[in-house]
Amino acid sequence: MGTKPSVEADCPNAVWCIDYKGHFRTADGQLCYPLTLIDAYSRYLLRCEGLPSTDERRAREVLESAFREYGLPARIRSDNGSPFASTGVGGLTRLSVWWVKLGIQPERIRPGKPQENGRLERFHGTLKRETASPPRASMRAQQRAFDVFRRRYNEERPHQALDGVVPDELHVPSTRLFVVDPPDPTYPPDWETRRVTRTGAVSWNRGPLSLGGVLAGELVGIKPIDHDRVEFYFGPVLLGYYDPGRIMHRLIRPRPKRRRSPR
Repeated sequence: MGTKPSVEADCPNAVWCIDYKGHFRTADGQLCYPLTLIDAYSRYLLRCEGLPSTDERRAREVLESAFREYGLPARIRSDNGSPFASTGVGGLTRLSVWWVKLGIQPERIRPGKPQENGRLERFHGTLKRETASPPRASMRAQQRAFDVFRRRYNEERPHQALDGVVPDELHVPSTRLFVVDPPDPTYPPDWETRRVTRTGAVSWNRGPLSLGGVLAGELVGIKPIDHDRVEFYFGPVLLGYYDPGRIMHRLIRPRPKRRRSPR
């Protein structure tokens, strides 16, 4: 799965945080799902878009717009919900597969730990108070409120956590530019590679090995461990292990690492 939050961002575009604020209805009855995207280091609000649903296509359109304007981050931190993550192999979705191909590491908070994306959790409270209490008359009017708020938040409002400066003073675009057709991930020369079929499988050890439909057509890397045991990766994301001594023609999913409580 994608790496879990560990160290804080130490520069702009090291980590972007993405989430949906709780949905609500505008005064005319339309459902609004505000999608927010913020730079973890500078608190710069990259996007705040009111969307009619949480489907992958709409989220991708918002992200592509941000990538074209600001370049690419090193990581994107999200919760474990759709369309950012799944219960499938590697926790991947079509959206996060796209991130990996762009060279962006998916980073997911632990289930039930919203504080690991705390910047957005606190921000959403402010957003609701200032733009949706009460909701605006229509989706168009609601988006205008989001746009006004975003400008003020980025350019006019000093942040205590930023030593009294505004996000616009700290954020700079990434030097990594967006590409429309990203290449396949690259793997070390001693690894084997396989192209995933349209049915989501690869051929391994004289049999099909299912990796899931979201990886159909993608190139995966196979890292040798010992004897017949290997690890399957998509870019930096560990998909699982294959050990014919344990289970034939089936991927063994990695177990999440437990964190020890401080003594």
